[in-house]
Amino acid sequence: MKLYDCATAPSPRRVRIFLAEKGIVVPTVQVDLRNGEQFTPAFRAVNPDATVPVLQLDDGTRIADAIGICVYFEASQRDPPLMGNDARSRALITAAQRRAERDGFYAVMEALRNATPGLKGRALPGPDDYEQIPALAERGRARVARFFAALDEELAGREFLCGERYSIADITALVAIDFAKWIKLGVPESCMHLRRWYDAVASRPSAKA
Repeated sequence: MKLYDCATAPSPRRVRIFLAEKGIVVPTVQVDLRNGEQFTPAFRAVNPDATVPVLQLDDGTRIADAIGICVYFEASQRDPPLMGNDARSRALITAAQRRAERDGFYAVMEALRNATPGLKGRALPGPDDYEQIPALAERGRARVARFFAALDEELAGREFLCGERYSIADITALVAIDFAKWIKLGVPESCMHLRRWYDAVASRPSAKA
């Protein structure tokens, strides 16, 4: 088993935090995204979509999706549960994770990839080229600001996004907030609940994974 990773990329960081919370160690292969290693024939043979992370199992099966990889390890090692421990909590955590991904993580990606000069012609990750759309960068930044405000409301009187237990939803939200720093968007001072939560989750040892 091995994990194709990139230490500087936000998507595989979600997997690393998840594994750290579980206490699972997986050998990694670093993929140099900055210099385009993901587009080489060697890596395209691993993942035709030219993205990381990718988990390769002992039997050669490859899982090329951050959340899919987390699902695999959640099923393999239940403790501590990061995706819920009953039908209700699993459903709520899945919904919260998807919101954090859609409204936070993808919004930052939209803003970053549609405005960064070095990503000209690469507005979407993957094997195909797409031109940047400046209006999408503006929309992405507006979505991120709304994401911060919505999280602040949700976290009023709540320790974590889904109650008293840390979950994959918190991991995705944490990585989205740190990702937003790439476009110089930080959590506003007025978001006191969000800032309290962020300080707590960012201080967990797993956040350094």
